[in-house]
Amino acid sequence: MQAAHVRLIAPSGYPHDRAAMARGVARLREAGCTVEGLEVLERAELRFAGSDAERAADLNALATLDALPDVALAVRGGYGAIRLLDQLHYGALRERLAGSALALVGHSDFTAVQMALHARCGLVSLAGPMLGPDFGAAALSALTLTHFWRTLGAAHGEAAWDTDAEAGLDVEGPLWGGNLAMLCSLLGTPYFPRLDGGLLFVEDVGEPPFRIERLFYQLKLAGVLDRQRAVLLGDFTACRASAYDNGYDLAEAFAQLRRIAGIPVLGGLSFGHVPDKFTLPFGAPARLRAEGGRARLDFHGYPHLRHAAAPAGATAAPARQNP
Repeated sequence: MQAAHVRLIAPSGYPHDRAAMARGVARLREAGCTVEGLEVLERAELRFAGSDAERAADLNALATLDALPDVALAVRGGYGAIRLLDQLHYGALRERLAGSALALVGHSDFTAVQMALHARCGLVSLAGPMLGPDFGAAALSALTLTHFWRTLGAAHGEAAWDTDAEAGLDVEGPLWGGNLAMLCSLLGTPYFPRLDGGLLFVEDVGEPPFRIERLFYQLKLAGVLDRQRAVLLGDFTACRASAYDNGYDLAEAFAQLRRIAGIPVLGGLSFGHVPDKFTLPFGAPARLRAEGGRARLDFHGYPHLRHAAAPAGATAAPARQNP
């Protein structure tokens, strides 16, 4: 089998950490990947990786390339993807990518692109590592790397972790989610997909606990939570309370979520703005089980490598262990 072909896309912030980007490209090449689209690493306009038109063109080009890459990999998050949603060629993207093996991969601000492509095209993408923050990290996470290649290298994937879940949970539905603030920013727009009976995974960074609670209330009052079968809590980093919060913290925000959700809420999922993260499909069928303080996701029906080879050694990822 030939090595994986990776194309870089930059729909959000400009690649300010040039050393991390260089490390990411080098590691992909060391793993045997062909990497193209390096020109996106040279673009910067204000806080964005080029103009809106340039960044939208990165995505629209996927509909017209002579040959599709195996992976379209976001270089970083930040902000800016939402500015592109009304410039994407959804009909052409649907026609070219539906049923293809192309894996669109990213997280954070990339959540907006994933939501829009699923809502308008029905496309399944992958919430996972990005070039700079993950492949280019000073210390590369073994869990992130091995789980990414293992997921891309097979038609079925799984993730297991320690959790505080209720015993005997066994539910199925479409797996979807991403950054909580980005999800809520698209409520009421044509770019918010309706996924009933879903397994919703969420994460966030830098939001105070009361804002996290408010975002969950937004999903609840909009009827989104009532249509799901479970919520999976990823990592919520740098979400610090202030002195005014008077003891109200992230744990209390999650406790309130559990009181209002009306569905199981599981913690401990390894996903978010942290070194260790699973690669999870957005919009693919999945089964969630929990028993004895352990949770397990099994999923299928997502784009994966069919003719390219995953790097050697990327066959087993360690399970997330939580205190």
